Amino acid sequence: MKNVIIYTDGACSGNPGDGGWGAVLRYGGREKEISGFEKNTTNNKMELTAAIEALNMLKEPCEVELYSDSAYLINAFNQNWLRGWKFNGWRNSSKEEVKNIELWKELDRLNNIHKIKWIKVKGHSDNEYNNRCDILATGEIKKNRA
Repeated sequence: MKNVIIYTDGACSGNPGDGGWGAVLRYGGREKEISGFEKNTTNNKMELTAAIEALNMLKEPCEVELYSDSAYLINAFNQNWLRGWKFNGWRNSSKEEVKNIELWKELDRLNNIHKIKWIKVKGHSDNEYNNRCDILATGEIKKNRA
């Protein structure tokens, strides 16, 4: 199974507002950068979208280390929020429908294809790849406002 390292980030100007996402995929000494833009979205949606878009780039099941500064994304897997939501019919602890349900369902699907280690990184610090993803995400917002 191939080992892939992925860094992701999402950004939003206003929340909701114009949003961007960015990801860097690293495999076998190569790197690929991807990014995108969405109008009238939220920061959380962009964080989830970055992970989905990056994982969808993989053409076969892989072992993945996915790094994100989003506690929302990482904790959903590492603290078993997602398992609880599914068990409760996609309802949270307040019995409300989980926000961003379609994105979570897609992440759950991808998590079942790949062997993913979800890793939290400190945002806006000295992590070169997290900073690069932030530049990609905010760059999409700037580019689409021009």
